[in-house]
Amino acid sequence: MQGVLFDFSGTLFRIEPTESWLRAVLDETGHVMAEPELTATAKALESAGALPGGAEPVDVPAELAGLWTERDRSTEQHRAAYTGLSRLVPLPDPSLHDTLYDRHMSPAAWSPYPDAEKVLRTLRERGTGVAVVSNIGWDLRPVFREHGLDAYVDAYVLSYEHRVQKPDPRLFSVACEALGADPRRVLMVGDNRVADGGAAALGCRVHFVDHLPVAQRPDALSPVLDLVG
Repeated sequence: MQGVLFDFSGTLFRIEPTESWLRAVLDETGHVMAEPELTATAKALESAGALPGGAEPVDVPAELAGLWTERDRSTEQHRAAYTGLSRLVPLPDPSLHDTLYDRHMSPAAWSPYPDAEKVLRTLRERGTGVAVVSNIGWDLRPVFREHGLDAYVDAYVLSYEHRVQKPDPRLFSVACEALGADPRRVLMVGDNRVADGGAAALGCRVHFVDHLPVAQRPDALSPVLDLVG
């Protein structure tokens, strides 16, 4: 294998739980909610799918459906889609919807999976190229830098920068070209069988992991090293 492409959310990193996300913003802004109300609000935000990288919406309102489908094509669409879902849930101050969105882009909101560093470091030691290919509406590079993983990544291919979303093969093609790798000698690792499975159209081999909480997935990335050889 000449290279490995990794998805970001649910593959290398996991976003914080919805309740922690809400609590952090309330603490930051000085707003207070009684515990039962906070818990109920967090559950409502989760059902709405308001946390990027978190649970999918239980139901997307018709007025947001088109925006939701193409949310990862630009920073503006991404913010509008997620704050639109967030605004379905009442909060103490309307400005908190944008503050919640801003919080999810903070490196503090993300945790790498336990074996991510070992796998990325080993690939670097072997001379295998690594690219991160993500459907996203913001620059995730600071997250990798803050958690000490940026040194192991050769290229970032982000949907909003190319206005193309996975599973469109063009996004994977850009990543393979960035690594100077033949797609037939590249492994794509992701958690979404539809989006990440799009790499197969180029001839890439695809390996899936489960999008689980960090504590529940200690070593799902380690088999990648055997697959790459």
